[in-house]
Amino acid sequence: MVIETMSYASKPRTNWCLDWRSLRTALLVLFGAGWLLSCAVNPATGRGNLVMMSENRELDIGREEHEKVITSMPIMEENELTAYVNEVGQRLVEASHRPDLEFTFTVVDSPEINAFALPGGYIYINRGLLAYLNSEDELAAVLAHEIGHVTARHAIQQHARGRLGSTAAGVGGFVAAVATGNIYIGSELAQLGSLWTQAGVSGFGREHELEADSLGAEYLYNAGYDPMAVIDVLSVLKNQEDFNVRVAGQRAGYHGLFATHPRNDVRLQQAVAQVGEMTEDRRLDADPARFREHIQGLVFGQRQGGQGRNRYYQDVMGYTMVFPEDWTTSETPSTVTARSADEAASLRVEVRRMQQMTEPHRYLRDAFDVDELQQTEQLSQFRLQGYTGTRTNPETGRQERLAVVYVGLRAFLFRGEIYDPERIDELDRYLLASIRTFRLTQPRERQGASGDLTVQFVQVGENFNWSSLARQSRIAQYPEEILRLINGYYPIGDPEPGDWVKILR
Repeated sequence: MVIETMSYASKPRTNWCLDWRSLRTALLVLFGAGWLLSCAVNPATGRGNLVMMSENRELDIGREEHEKVITSMPIMEENELTAYVNEVGQRLVEASHRPDLEFTFTVVDSPEINAFALPGGYIYINRGLLAYLNSEDELAAVLAHEIGHVTARHAIQQHARGRLGSTAAGVGGFVAAVATGNIYIGSELAQLGSLWTQAGVSGFGREHELEADSLGAEYLYNAGYDPMAVIDVLSVLKNQEDFNVRVAGQRAGYHGLFATHPRNDVRLQQAVAQVGEMTEDRRLDADPARFREHIQGLVFGQRQGGQGRNRYYQDVMGYTMVFPEDWTTSETPSTVTARSADEAASLRVEVRRMQQMTEPHRYLRDAFDVDELQQTEQLSQFRLQGYTGTRTNPETGRQERLAVVYVGLRAFLFRGEIYDPERIDELDRYLLASIRTFRLTQPRERQGASGDLTVQFVQVGENFNWSSLARQSRIAQYPEEILRLINGYYPIGDPEPGDWVKILR
């Protein structure tokens, strides 16, 4: 097998962009649907790509979608952290194939472990991912990967392929990652409902993700960072996914692309190696203490107070869930009902004891005496199983979101009602997002609910022990595993005396 070792930047530019089969398909669509096709040279790879919009339109889409993101998602207000991320990002932009494009870097106040890009130069990184990074090189690797998606116009290419396809199917939904040992589901992204944003979060397919890794490694090298940081970051995230699978049986990898471990992925290794080895004379003299100073005090996991986290605790039944920000609750010993401030929707939770186990979808239909549900899906969250769907209530004519989650022989039933027929899709997203936050209350959780967990750095002394450190931690679940993960020592490994590690307080 011959492996091509030429870098993307050095590949000869060609004017063709379609083989005969692709051209025939394109012509059929052109004459059948009247779409205007254009073949543009990719600014990052030098190859021709089939696209359906100009660069000006790409920039317009980016601005429009960015406005939706910043008005729909919580944005970090720590100006020094945002300025630091922007500084690193702009250094990479100058080393990219589109240095004249105006890039914007935003830190999202979300515990989800992810980053994504929108067309036109809009890059987002969640604080949840920042907590797992251990150097400025790793931060740069994440940003460089996302810059690669923009410079190679991956979103625009995906848009063109979607338009040429036989159906106008939307991209896959966002699957959130692990936060403090629990699956955190029901993100602001799901409520945003933008196909462009969900595409950026979900990823662009194996070939484009590998291309973004290769371009990112090239930008790292050009900017004075270590290209191997690409593999280091992906290894940390792969370890996170492995842990997630082990404790919850769910796979939720960064951009959904962890078929193998990055250190064993031949194509990824080749893509990074072809960029070149970083020599001392090219190395950016980045002070490690500067990275620690900006990550110090970063909130880890879900915020316990403020930032719109309307978390409800049911002490008698031992569960907790998050309702939308402005919703109020009323409760009895076995039920709770939450209502929106404008009386547009409500969600009632009650518990029933089962005589015997049955499949969740059958139990849900019997409990609400409904023959057929729409928009059905299985629920699997926090090691709990359930089922959900929607219906039109035959008596009231209102749209309802129904769900059941099993906790042993107890069935927790959810009934969401929508009173505003003009906002059915929006309100149903709120109801489903809230249902997905349902979980059991963890030991010691209420004691720590008055304050957030934050990242702190300490130097390791003699006789350091992860287990001992974990016993002193406020982390509710899997404290040793979480500490190893955020420090890059999962599943095994120990720092040397004098090394800096993160703890959570």
